[in-house]
Amino acid sequence: MRKDPHQRAASELARRCVRCDKTFRPEAPEWVCVSCGGNLDVLYDYDELRRWWSKASLAADTTRSMWRYDAILPRGLIDHMPTLQTGWTPLYHAPQLGSELGVTKIELKDDGRNPTGSLKDRASAMAVAHAISLGQRVLACASTGNAASALAGMCANAGLTSVIFVPEKTPSGKLAQIIAFGSYLVRVEGSYDQAFDLAMAACSRFGWYNRNTGINPYLSEGKKTVAFEIAEQLGWEAPDWVLVPVGDGNIIASVGKGFEELLHIGFIERLPRLVAVQSEGSSAIVDALLGDGVVRPVEVTTLADSIAVGKPRDPDRALRAVRQSSGLGVKVRDSEILEAQSLLASKEGVFVEPSAAASLAGLVRLAAAGDIARDDRVVLLLTGNGLKDTDSVLDRAQLPAPIPASMESLERRLAEDPLGDHSSGIGA
Repeated sequence: MRKDPHQRAASELARRCVRCDKTFRPEAPEWVCVSCGGNLDVLYDYDELRRWWSKASLAADTTRSMWRYDAILPRGLIDHMPTLQTGWTPLYHAPQLGSELGVTKIELKDDGRNPTGSLKDRASAMAVAHAISLGQRVLACASTGNAASALAGMCANAGLTSVIFVPEKTPSGKLAQIIAFGSYLVRVEGSYDQAFDLAMAACSRFGWYNRNTGINPYLSEGKKTVAFEIAEQLGWEAPDWVLVPVGDGNIIASVGKGFEELLHIGFIERLPRLVAVQSEGSSAIVDALLGDGVVRPVEVTTLADSIAVGKPRDPDRALRAVRQSSGLGVKVRDSEILEAQSLLASKEGVFVEPSAAASLAGLVRLAAAGDIARDDRVVLLLTGNGLKDTDSVLDRAQLPAPIPASMESLERRLAEDPLGDHSSGIGA
C-alpha cells in the first residue's frame, strides 16, 4: 500500500566520500568520488528530522515494509516503489539455539522472507524506484546470485528490463529465479569479480542503470532499513552484537549506517557491536580488520557463494562500520558454515543458504572463545533463504533407502532407526 505522497521526508543534504570526505550536491551525477575513487554515503538533515519524526509517529504508521522508514530514505522514491512487500521481516527469539551455545538472548533476523528470498531485495527495490525516478528502463548488475534474483524480480514487478551478469558457477536455484523473472541473463566464464567488471563496462557503454554494489550509493539506503527494523522490533533497545555475513562489505556498511542514523536522531542510545563474518576462503575484509587495515584481493575458495568475493567493492565503508561500533572480524571454515546451517534448521526450523549461516558460525566461534557473554543480546542477520542453494544440503545428505508401503516395513524401519535417535539426516 502506498503512503500519503505528502508525508514529509528528510532533506538529502549531500553525498560524501568515505575516503577523502569530499561532498557532492544531491543533484550531482557522481556516484563515486571523482577525486579518489571512494564510495559515497547519502547524508540527510538529521537535525531537521529530529524536530518532526518520532517513535510515536512511526508506531502509528501501518506500513509493514521497508518503506515505513521513507522519512529517512531518498525523497520521492516511495512514489515509484515496487508493489512487492519488501522488508519488515520477522525477528525470532532462538531459545533452543541459545541453550545449545550458552548464549541466552539470540535473535534471528530472517531476511530470507523477502520476496525473492534475500536481503538484497531491499537494495533492488530501492534501485528500481530510483531508476524510475530518473526515467531509466533498463537496469543491470553483476551478482553471485541473490542481487541478481532480487533485481530480476523487482524489475519484473515494475515492468522494467533487467540485464544480469553472473559467474558460471551460480547455484541452480538462483539461476531458476533469474530465468523465471524474464531477465536477460549473461553467464560469464570465471569469477564474480570478472562478471562485475563486464557489467560495469556494459553499463558505461549502453547507458544502463547501474545496480552494482559499491558503485551505486542508493543500494545502501535500502539495505540500511534492516537495522531500523531490528531496533524497532527490539523496542528501540540496541542489541549488544549484530553478526553479519560479509562479501563485498556493502551489507555490513549499510547496517552500520542504519544504526548510526538512529543514534543521530535519538531513537537509540548506543551502537551495537558489529561482527564481520567471512569464510576463510574469501576473507579480504576480515584479514584487514585482523591485520594492518589494508584490504587486499584474495583467491576465492569457498562454497558460500553469496560471500565469495575476492575483491570487495565496498571495503572502506565496511571497515569503518566495524571500527566505529568497536566491532570484530572473524573467519570461519566452510565446514563450520555447513554445521551452522544444519544447527539452525534442526534447532529453530529456519533454513538458510550457507552464506547466511556464516553469521551463526561466527557466533559459535566467538561464544566458545568467551568473546560473547551468556547474557549478551545477539542478533544474527540471516541474509538468504536455504532454497537458494539446496545442493549444499543434498550433496551431503544421508537419504534413507525407500521402503515398501506396508506397516510391517515401517515398523522394521522404526526398530532399526528409532525416532529418538533421529538427527537432521545431514552428514558431517
